[in-house]
Amino acid sequence: MISITTAIYNQLDMNKLFWSYLKKYTDSNFELIIIDNHSTDGSREFFESLSNENVIIISNNENYSYPHCQNQGIRIAKYEYLVFLNNDLLVSPHWDSRMLQVLGKDNQDVVSFGTNDRLVNRTTSKKIQKRWKRIKYPIITIFGQRTFSLKLMTFLCYGNWEKFTDRIFSTYGLTLTEGFSGSAIAMNRAAIEKIGEWDITQQGADFDIFYRTCNRSETNGDIKPLAVINGVFMHHFRRLTLYNKYPPFADAANLRSIQEKWGNEKLSRWLKIVNFE
Repeated sequence: MISITTAIYNQLDMNKLFWSYLKKYTDSNFELIIIDNHSTDGSREFFESLSNENVIIISNNENYSYPHCQNQGIRIAKYEYLVFLNNDLLVSPHWDSRMLQVLGKDNQDVVSFGTNDRLVNRTTSKKIQKRWKRIKYPIITIFGQRTFSLKLMTFLCYGNWEKFTDRIFSTYGLTLTEGFSGSAIAMNRAAIEKIGEWDITQQGADFDIFYRTCNRSETNGDIKPLAVINGVFMHHFRRLTLYNKYPPFADAANLRSIQEKWGNEKLSRWLKIVNFE
């Protein structure tokens, strides 16, 4: 059993597509914890209609930062495995079963997934990113962000989704590359005990989680740095959320820069891993 936390603000069509892929392609029993940051387009009501599907809603009266929302999910999550997915993400068949073959083994207590943001190496990632950009912008310009256009973009980029993601898994399997795709991160309860919850001062909390695993690995040696499972691919719609106007964060006064927290020496060293070849 796994607990999935997803924060949302509007994007009803995206939320419906996200749910349809999650429902279709997840092998495990799961609970989906939706952190709704005061949506106004029916997104909260859509997820409320899925209460019989083990979907739980936390309704915020304002828009909160990413780490704040993830911690809200952690604090009510029931299960051992904690997954944090963006709502603008499409999962692939057996993503969770494959994840569970890696997560928690040999101190790999935090993992990420291959996406069009990051896959195996820079060359492969750039190839997929260029294809996606060529498809995304014309479709959005013509059709907007309706369910039809989201599906069309995905089809034009990948063709048959199941066959494409199966080829990725056949090629890369459960190999790991240190780093992360911030749209999809998973951890077990042991990771929380070792590195703590998400840092509510860090809006770039995916980077912070990576740095914390690197730091703990260096100082204690009881956890491995966050790494991507190369063969488990997910599609990230990448920056479509920037087309939407978000209210300011209610907790903005708490946020500080990643440089302020970690300092330049550690950041420069660890960024070499993130900026992989």
